[in-house]
Amino acid sequence: MDHTIIHIIAGYLSGSILSARIFSALMKKDILLYSNDSNPGTANAFTYGGFFCGILTLLGDILKGFIPVYCYLLTAGNISLNLTLVLAAPVIGHILPVFYHFKGGKGIAVTFGCLLGLYPFVMPAFTLAFTFIFFSLIIRIIPHYYRTMAAYTAALIIMYFTDIFMPVLMGFLIIYIAVMIRLFLSNEQKERLQVRLLWMH
Repeated sequence: MDHTIIHIIAGYLSGSILSARIFSALMKKDILLYSNDSNPGTANAFTYGGFFCGILTLLGDILKGFIPVYCYLLTAGNISLNLTLVLAAPVIGHILPVFYHFKGGKGIAVTFGCLLGLYPFVMPAFTLAFTFIFFSLIIRIIPHYYRTMAAYTAALIIMYFTDIFMPVLMGFLIIYIAVMIRLFLSNEQKERLQVRLLWMH
């Protein structure tokens, strides 16, 4: 149990390191000043910080989710219910970072990092990637705010009805709830929901 608690705390602290703030500061790009939602995330890093700021932020956010989960599984030896909180901890840390007065990002890239940390069990990460692609290309949901909600909801449903380890499902459920609350509380201006099919212009 002590082993699990250490990894949960390490995962939370890892998540609390906001890559967008670090790399935008190093590159002297104030991405929060110019963005509409003041979100220290990958999208704003690309948009307002430039390509290299965006890439470094993306890699940083993925790694801070991947490393804690992957290291836990390496040392735990098997998948147990303890994985539930270990899986969710980096995303919680990103959304409520202790180093930035609990004002963080939405946790999307970090979610992918956490799910990739389950390697070689990659189905959860592929599921979330598929739902994002589906709602971006096949049934296009605009803006990204609603697309994220749809992708996470669909991924959770798919995981529930597939043969997935219960600790992974429960961990993603916690991530889902945290991301949904973060989206609902976001101060960004909510644009009108639009749904377009692939063959519609």
